[in-house]
Amino acid sequence: MSELQDRIVTQLVRDHGGTKRDWKRIVGRIRLYDPATHPHCNWALDPSGTPRENAVVERMMDDWRLRVRIVTPG
Repeated sequence: MSELQDRIVTQLVRDHGGTKRDWKRIVGRIRLYDPATHPHCNWALDPSGTPRENAVVERMMDDWRLRVRIVTPG
């Protein structure tokens, strides 16, 4: 699990309950893009839970994208 994914999953568990395993499955893999083509935010994810779970993740991601704009692989 990437560091960013781990931080996101940890916050979801803390804020909304459930298990790390479930939220990791819902969050899925984080996709990284080249900062040259995505200078404002070079990462994205596509949650795959229920509509309610996906809405929780998307609302949280709006905040995270403002705080963590550029991510490097590793």
